[in-house]
This record gives sequence, structure tokens and C-alpha cells, in this order.
Amino acid sequence: MGRRIQNFMQHIWYEDSLVYWIFLPLSWLFAGLISVRKIIFERGILRSFTIKVPVVIVGNITVGGTGKTPVVIWLAQQLKQRGMQPGIVSRGYGGSVGQEPIRVNSDSDPNIVGDEAVLLAQRSACPVIVHPNRVRAAQELSGLGIDVIIADDGLQHYRLARQFEIAVIDGMRGFGNGKLFPAGPLREPVSRLESVDHTLVNKSIMCSESAINDLPTGFFVSDFCLKGTIVRSLNKREETPLTKFAGRKVHAVAALGNPSRFFRFLESHGLQVIEHTFPDHSRLTEKDLRYDDEFDVLMTEKDAVKCSGLSTERCWYVPVEVEVDRPQDLLNELQSRLLMQVE
Repeated sequence: MGRRIQNFMQHIWYEDSLVYWIFLPLSWLFAGLISVRKIIFERGILRSFTIKVPVVIVGNITVGGTGKTPVVIWLAQQLKQRGMQPGIVSRGYGGSVGQEPIRVNSDSDPNIVGDEAVLLAQRSACPVIVHPNRVRAAQELSGLGIDVIIADDGLQHYRLARQFEIAVIDGMRGFGNGKLFPAGPLREPVSRLESVDHTLVNKSIMCSESAINDLPTGFFVSDFCLKGTIVRSLNKREETPLTKFAGRKVHAVAALGNPSRFFRFLESHGLQVIEHTFPDHSRLTEKDLRYDDEFDVLMTEKDAVKCSGLSTERCWYVPVEVEVDRPQDLLNELQSRLLMQVE
């Protein structure tokens, strides 16, 4: 049922469907709630909590995947190279975090802390804390000897004060029909981008310039893409070039907010893809990965995190790296802002 609902909403948001009119009254209500909530925080009626170390938000204004988590990993790695000690907070989507914040390790249970959090811990080698209350997570993290907090998502979480905001946009899908949720994919109006410090546009596959022609002008924008050249077996014992699968038919499994990006990525490398989509953060089972044929099964690294304990054959995942156009522009701007905060 979850998969059908997700596919139905994606059709409304991104395929010129007029069905969105049914949801417009709810979108108007949502817009009103957004405006009221923002005013309440701006006027101090509700308090934003300032952490003793600077906070950098990496988020988006649309529902679904934009490539945000790989950007968080990339940013943490870049800041470490510049001599900083970053830590990461995450809500723990797809997990079942209790009342207390949890520190995530590379071998933490994704059913508890969430698949993205485990991936962040594995790839960034930074302290990672998860909790639905990002303020509590940030407070816990600030006591671990870090000097900057990167918040995975949370652009709309105004309770957590921040010194720098990065918005990540899907360059292929853009803003869909441009409507607020649930009539469209927008969490906030596109004008929200006028107040963020930097916008990153994911142009990993076939970016249509018209998909993002509503971007406000006069602010910092950089392009980035996700590069993947190898595949690893699910048990991590084997590694082979992705080109090995060119011209071959494979099963592609994706439990993501935007699975089509993964499918198109594989196709761009010459693979013949049999698509298998699941709702974002779904817990995959051996049954989900077994098919009555000889074709290999490929998935994203985020999905592989949830499958590491499964006994499966011919299952591979594709790790990706972020490449940002003119990365120094963003990094210098960010580090300058963080130094001003310290002073």
C-alpha cells in the first residue's frame, strides 16, 4: 500500500496531472500553518535554541530524495580536511529511536537508528547522534569534542538555531508542479531559497534547465553530481567496476524517496534495468532480493546498510561520491561564516 501511495503522489507532483486540484485546499491550509509557524519563531513567541558550537543545516524544500545525505558526508569529509572536527545530527528516519539520543556506530542497528544515520557514521567517520528532537541531539553532540554540527535535514526545524543553511535541489525533477504539499512536493515555497546561504543543485543525471528555472536570483548556487564507478558485494568481500555490468540485465532495488534517479544512473552506464521500488526507508528482506532468474541485484549504499545481515547471492551495492562544481566557493564561504561565529 505504501508503494502505491508513493507512486500515486509522485505522478501527481511530477507528471502534469490535474488531480492536484483535489488536494489544493489542504495545501492552502499547509501554507497558512507554515507562515504562522515561521512568524512565531521570528517574533520569539517560540524559542530557537542556540548550541554552543556552530550549526550547519543541510536540507531541502521538497519531499523525497535530492542527494542530501551524500552531501552531508562530503561536507563532513571536507571540513575534516580543513582541520575541523565536525559531528552530525539526524532525526533517524526509518528507525525507532526512544526518548534518549543515541550515538550511532558503523555497526548500529538501522532498524533502531535509521539507515541514513548508519551510512553517515560509516562514511563520514564522525560522531553521529540521532533523535527526533534535533535540539536534544545537537546538545548531546556538542559535548563530544566537536567544533561544528552538521544537521542532516532540518531546514524547516526552526527550534534549532543555525549559522549556515545549505539547500539541496534535485536538478532532474526540480520543484515538480510548484505546489505545496500535499498538492505538490514543496515543504516550503520556492521563495524560501532566498534566505538560505547556499543552494546545491544535483545534476547527476539529465538535468532539465526548465526544471529549476524558478530559482530566485541573486544568491549562491553550485552544481554537484554523484559519481559511482564500482560495485561491492553485499558482504563487502568483492569489488568490481560498474562497467562489468554494462549491456547486462540486472534487478535494481531502491527504497528511496526518488528511486528513479538510481535507475537512470544505472541506465546511463549501459545497464538494462528491471526496476523494483519500495517506500522510502523500507526494511528489505531476503524475499525482496530473490528473483527466479540468473540476473544480479544492484542497490544503493543506503539500502545495503539494511541488508548487511541477509544471506543473499549476486547482490551488490553502488557507493557514490559527491563532486561539487567549484567546491572552494562554498567551503570558503562556510568556513568564513563559522570563524565569524567563533569570534
